[in-house]
Amino acid sequence: MLKWTLPLAALLATAGLAPAQAAGNVTMAFDNNVLGLNPANLNDNLSMSASRTIMQGLFGFDKDMKLHPLLAESYEANDNATVFTIHLRKGITFSDGTPFNAAAVKTSFDFMRDPANHLKRLSLYAPIDKIETPDDSTVKITLKQPFGPFIANLAHIAFAVMSPKAIAEYGKDLDRHAVGTGPFMLDSWQTDTLKVVKNPHYWQPGLPKVDSLTIKSVPEDGTRISMLQAGEAQFIFPVPPGMAQSLEHNAKFDLIHKPSIYARYVAMNVLKKPFDDVRVREALNYAVNKDALLKVVFNGYGQKLDSALPSGLAGYSSQGGAWPYDPAKAKKLLAEAGYPNGFSTVLWGNSASLTRKAMVFLQQQLGAVGVKVEVEPLEAGVMISRIYGVQKPEEAQTQLYYGGWSASTGDADWELRPLLSKMGFPPTLYNTGYYSNPKVDADVQGALETADAAKRAAFYKDAQAQIWKDAPWIFLVSENILYARVKNLSGIDVMPDGQTLTLDAAFTK
Repeated sequence: MLKWTLPLAALLATAGLAPAQAAGNVTMAFDNNVLGLNPANLNDNLSMSASRTIMQGLFGFDKDMKLHPLLAESYEANDNATVFTIHLRKGITFSDGTPFNAAAVKTSFDFMRDPANHLKRLSLYAPIDKIETPDDSTVKITLKQPFGPFIANLAHIAFAVMSPKAIAEYGKDLDRHAVGTGPFMLDSWQTDTLKVVKNPHYWQPGLPKVDSLTIKSVPEDGTRISMLQAGEAQFIFPVPPGMAQSLEHNAKFDLIHKPSIYARYVAMNVLKKPFDDVRVREALNYAVNKDALLKVVFNGYGQKLDSALPSGLAGYSSQGGAWPYDPAKAKKLLAEAGYPNGFSTVLWGNSASLTRKAMVFLQQQLGAVGVKVEVEPLEAGVMISRIYGVQKPEEAQTQLYYGGWSASTGDADWELRPLLSKMGFPPTLYNTGYYSNPKVDADVQGALETADAAKRAAFYKDAQAQIWKDAPWIFLVSENILYARVKNLSGIDVMPDGQTLTLDAAFTK
């Protein structure tokens, strides 16, 4: 039986939280719109960040994405990770005054995992078989089969607990009427502006430290920076790498850059020639100068991948260094594989400006070893149709796909399983290269079948070694998180997965 507990006092101390008077409004400018607030119906980081201001789960993350109990005090898991017994904090209420208890957790989870509600994060709830409430402060969750990373999944915003009263009143309209136990509650929401105000029922003493947060959609990069410089916003994210220097040496602002858990890669469709030959896949890895990619596309803000997982993700195991840049070796391997003059292929990716820039760079690099690449940026709807509209792997038209992934559970499972195992083949998940190795699949499954952290780490270490050897991706980089705020604002941070935390926001004198 595995146990884990962390008292509230210890949690507050480790987070550096202390009582303070709320004061002022913080305006935050982002590059997208908030699309919804129902945590189980969100896919984009901004909407999930907005939901986190209102909603909380049984477990959560700190700014460095370290897992900690939140509405839960502790938990126990049986040895094969099929039964999790969770003990809840007492004396907490939702912002509408409804008591938080085991019945509320069950009501929320049962609503979110009901297929009839067609919520986007239904797959995260799929392992649950039944939820029981032995008493007001205990929730017992039985899974359909072993699932070791379940507590990490519970820290995902999709498992934030919604007020039963709100569920009964708003049902499928919860995207516009979220009610949680978080530090803020919804005040107003227009097309490009969402405002949340202090929750008078909030359970952590002295928090929040500001009266309100205003989240504004500002897609144009230069406009976000101008708003910060003009005092119209106190926090902006993201800061484009090419514009970071305009803020880096300005005494009025803090420019924060830190490692992310984003993995940037090119998936090669290993079911199609020539990518079914490991020599070709190795050649493409040797053909790309990752140092130059970091400099040209990301202005130096990032690190080269030395595994399929970025270094900040739980379960990461270094493979001894990134694939070296060696175009001569790339040409030699291509010739050995039967392509002395290279070949032609198509590279897909989304239509974002930074993605386009990266794809053009890759086109030039691969062209230097004889691989002629047609770059095809795809709008979101076209991308979904081409990749996830395919029902059989052999029908997929994907050749090369430039992707980026951030495992929002903070755990290796939520990268290896959806991206690099047979379980992840589209349309179910996101393995766009259709890579599958029986050894890797067995490791991923083995890690699911235990809640023992050391055993899970051993499975993931073995899987990463095999993936690196098979080279199903061109392993590229993990770019840094870049954001900026005024000097007298503290406590708003971006987690390594790109979501924003605002709990400890405060203005200093």
